[in-house]
Order: sequence, then structure tokens, then C-alpha cells
Amino acid sequence: MKRIGTLAFCLGLLVHSQGAGAAWTAAKRLTWTTGSSSHPAIAVDPSGNPHVVWEDDTSGNSAVYYKKSLDGGATWASSQRLTWTADDSQRPALAVDSLGALHMVWMEILPTGLADIYYKKSTNGGDSWSSGQKLNWTGGSAGSPTIVVDASDNLHVSWYAYVSGIGETDIFYKMSTTGGTTWSSSRRLSWTPGYSWYPALAVADSANLHLVWEDAAPGNPDIYYRKSGDGGASWSTVRRLTWTSGSSIRPAIAVSPSGVVNVVWEDDTPGVFDEIYAKRSTNGGANWTANVRLTWYSGDSMSPAVAGYSSANLHLFWADVFAGPYEIYYKKSTNGGENWSTNQRLTWNSGYSSLPAVAVDSSGALHLVWHDQSPGNGEIYYKKGT
Repeated sequence: MKRIGTLAFCLGLLVHSQGAGAAWTAAKRLTWTTGSSSHPAIAVDPSGNPHVVWEDDTSGNSAVYYKKSLDGGATWASSQRLTWTADDSQRPALAVDSLGALHMVWMEILPTGLADIYYKKSTNGGDSWSSGQKLNWTGGSAGSPTIVVDASDNLHVSWYAYVSGIGETDIFYKMSTTGGTTWSSSRRLSWTPGYSWYPALAVADSANLHLVWEDAAPGNPDIYYRKSGDGGASWSTVRRLTWTSGSSIRPAIAVSPSGVVNVVWEDDTPGVFDEIYAKRSTNGGANWTANVRLTWYSGDSMSPAVAGYSSANLHLFWADVFAGPYEIYYKKSTNGGENWSTNQRLTWNSGYSSLPAVAVDSSGALHLVWHDQSPGNGEIYYKKGT
């Protein structure tokens, strides 16, 4: 966490509110470890069942764990450990294809301090998993992998990596048209003079991929964007989306079936604290609206996560210190990000609630996981919204 805010009152609301958000179940604790469980990721299979991965250091080093629900989130299976190396396995990301196969990527930190990107899959609903497969061969340390599955079940992975001999990070990409059996060569997608970090991918069909990341090329971090209209074979030129005087960081992205692209990020341009901002494109990334500020609290608003199911509905989550320690907040748009509801607080815990991750099932139900320190150490929690 960067800064701790004090108890504050909302300084303002968006002019165009859309009423209340979703109805939510009670928070359900998913992990009970002596170490710290953090950085969860979630995906929902075609039957509407959620699958969750996270990192945990109970064993003495960070390993990736997994659990699932077979009744839409009501009850959960036991946790299953997925990595067993002496290295630190961190920052897992998860996606599911139309057949229900699970695809996971993560970063593996070696004893040398360098890190690689690995992949594994499950074709039987998470009961068993393939061995880990290394995806990056760029010669430098890599991190923050993200993975999406397109409408043809092709896999798309992006990450940042240090480029040998240059001493900075850039964004890399590769794809698989064989369900993870074979992969294309790695492709470098950013060539800026500053550090490029934290890529986020979104896809709504078989062709149009949208990529955003944080880039320090201007001197302070801003959000950059590229698009592929042919399933990752070629990419548009790099486009800068923000021009703020502060730091625009940690972007998240969602795209609707009709091609409306929404990007959210945290930004400290207003002054002392980070707030959540958004912008959108209604023509597939060709043109973009001005930045829209979505939070107005005298405390940090951080770690945004965004998801959408239909062409109109869009769901935003973040961690905020509005009421003391960090709690998870939510707001919704029913018109593709043009207007937003008032804020809805989702957690009421004694410890920090942070790092939200969300998936939407085919019925439009929301499946939310986050990291929570209320038990005294970090654990993973879940709730469902309808």
C-alpha cells in the first residue's frame, strides 16, 4: 500500500448516477493458512462455476494454489497446490475456454532474482493439471502475466520483461491456437524509452484484441494502448491514452461484444491521493473519450478491476480507504461506461481488503474475490452479486 488515508466523507458524486448496484451474498472465506494468501485471480466456466488461483507463502516460499466451486459459489472444494518448486511462484492469472478447460500463467522467481513466465492447463475442471511450460525466452526477468481466451478458444498472453542489454522493461506477447500445446514466438509490443509495466488484455471475439499498460516514457507513468484486429498477427501503432501531470498506473480493461472498450486506472493527478479514472472508445479503439474521474474521496482509491457481460453492463471494483482501512467498493454502468451508479461498499472488515478480481458468468452474475487481512494474516475471500 502506498499511503494510508484517514476517515473521510465523500467529496462529491457523479452528476449522472444510475441508482443502486448488485445484490450481494455474505463474504465467504476461502483460505485458512498460516501464511499470507494474496493476489487472487478468478474465472468462470461455461456452467457458471467459479475457479480461483492465488499465491501463498505458507510453505516458506510463494506457491500457487487453486480451488473451485461446483454449485456457482455456494460451496467450495479443498485448496489444491499447483506449483511445487523451490522458487517463488507469484501473480497467477486464469482464463477458461468454451469447453471448460482452465489455463493459468504465473511468474516464477528464480534464486538469481530473475523471473520467468510459466503456463499450465487443466482439461478436467481443475482435478489435475499439466506440468509447467516456460513461455518467455527474452533473456531478462519477466513479470505480471495476463491471459485471455478469444471466441475461437485461442489463448493470448502478455507480460513485461527486461530487455537484455537495455536495462528497461517492455511489453511482450504470444499466442496459442492449439489450446496451449504449442505457442507462437514471443513478440515485443512496446519500444518506448521508459519502463513499460502491468499489461492488461481484453477480447470479445476471435479477431479484436485490446492491450493497455503503464508506461514511463513521458517521465511520469501514463497509460498506453495497442490493438490487433487479426487475432494477434499484427498490431496497431502504440497510442498514448493519458497525458496527466501525475502518475497514471495499474490499468484494467474490458470490451463488450459490440466492441465498446473501457479502460480504468488509478491516478494521483488530483493531488495527494490516488483516484480511479476511466475512458472509453465506442468504435473499437479508434477514438477515445476524455478522462472521467470516478472516485472523489480524501484517501487512496486503488487496484481497479473491471468486467462486463453484455454490451451495456459494466462493473468496476477497487480498494478504498474512505471508511478507515482499505475496503472493497463497487459501482456499475448500464450504458457502456457513459454514466455510473453511486458507490456501493462491499466489505466491512477490521483489516485491509484489497486486490479485487472479478469474473462474470453467462447469466450476468458477478463472482468477486479479494485479499483480506482481517483474520490477522492475508486470506482470500469471495462473494457473489446478482
